[in-house]
Amino acid sequence: MYFSELHYTIRLLVEIVYFFNSKFMGLHSMGFPFLSNDLGIDLGTANTLIYVRGRGLLIDEPSVVAINKSTRKVEAIGLEAKRMLGRTPGEIEAIRPMKDGVIADFDLVEQMLKYFIRKVQKYRFYFRPRAVIGVPSGITEVEKRAVVDSAEGAGVREVHLVAEPMASAIGMGIPVNEPSGNMVIDIGGGTAEIAVLALNGMVCDMSVRIGGDEMDDAIISYLKKTYNLLVGESTSEQIKIQIGSAFPLEDELEMEVKGRDLVAGIPKTLRITSTEIRDALNEPISTIIEAVKQALEQTPPELSADILDKGIIMTGGSSQLRGLDERLRQETNLPVNVIDEPLTCVARGALKIIEDLDKFSPVLMPTGRRSR
Repeated sequence: MYFSELHYTIRLLVEIVYFFNSKFMGLHSMGFPFLSNDLGIDLGTANTLIYVRGRGLLIDEPSVVAINKSTRKVEAIGLEAKRMLGRTPGEIEAIRPMKDGVIADFDLVEQMLKYFIRKVQKYRFYFRPRAVIGVPSGITEVEKRAVVDSAEGAGVREVHLVAEPMASAIGMGIPVNEPSGNMVIDIGGGTAEIAVLALNGMVCDMSVRIGGDEMDDAIISYLKKTYNLLVGESTSEQIKIQIGSAFPLEDELEMEVKGRDLVAGIPKTLRITSTEIRDALNEPISTIIEAVKQALEQTPPELSADILDKGIIMTGGSSQLRGLDERLRQETNLPVNVIDEPLTCVARGALKIIEDLDKFSPVLMPTGRRSR
C-alpha cells in the first residue's frame, strides 16, 4: 500500500513539473537543471550524436546495432557493435539501421535510440525528454513519421524535426532569421544536403543520397576491379580517412592495405596511393558538386550576391575529406569555408532550437503530430 501511494505521489509531482515546464519557463530556467531533459539529436547514417541541455555532448557513437540473426535479440549497440562489423560469428550480424539519412530498420532504430536516451537519462526515467531531431531536407512524409514514431517509442514525449542544413546553420550561430542569404552544404554519411537559407526558411535546397558511405563503397569497388582485392567497410573507411582526397595534394600519400585476394582466395597486402583513391572517389564527389551547381542556378540573384560575399559553408563529417573545399572552390569560383567541429553542428543546432522553441518554431518541419 505504501509503495503504491508513493508511486502515485511521484507520478503526480511529475505531471505538475511537466505542466510548468511546458507552460512557463522550462525546468532549466526554473532552477531545476538536474531535471531538464531537452535533447538535440543528430540521427545520422554513420553516427548518432545527442546534446543534452546544460550538460553538453553526451552521445557520439556509431549508428550500428549487432543482433542475433536467429532470435533478433540485440547483442550490442554503438561503438561496441561497430567493432563487430565484418568480424562477427555466423549467428551475430552487425547492422546499420539508418540508410541514406533515413530509417531502414524501424525496430532497430527505436531500440538504438532507447539505448542512447537511457544512457543520458540515467536516473531521470520519470521525466521523459523533449527532442529536436535533424533529418535530411528531402525526407518524405512516410520517413518523417518513422522518425517521430521511433523517437516516441524510445521514450521522447515531444518530438520536433528540423532539416539538417538549417540545424547546422543554427549550430554555427548563423542568424537564419535575417534576409541575408547563406549557403550551407552538410555532407554526412548517407546524404549531401545543400541549402540556401534566409528569413527562417530554405529558399532552395538539394538533397542527394550520397555521402561518406558511398565514398567507402567506391573505394571497395575500385580495389576489387583494379587489384581483385576484397576489403571490408572499416578498411575502406580508414583508407578514405588516411589517404583520401578530392584535389591533388602537394605531397601525395600512400598506405598499406590488407584484404582477401579474390583469385587465390588468400590474404593479400598491397600499397596504394592517394592518386588512385582520388580517382576512385571522383564519381560520388562529382555528383555532390553537380548538386551544388544546380542549387546555385536556382538561387535568386539577390541571395547569390550574398553568397558571393560570404562564400559557401561546409559542414558534416565527410566535408573533412582532404581537398574537397579546394575542389568546390575551383568548380564554383566561390569562397568555401569548412567550419570547426563540423561533426557536431546538427546536434548543437537541434539543442539550440529546443532551448528556445518560440524563437525557432518557424524553422521546424511540419509533422502532423501534436506535442504531448
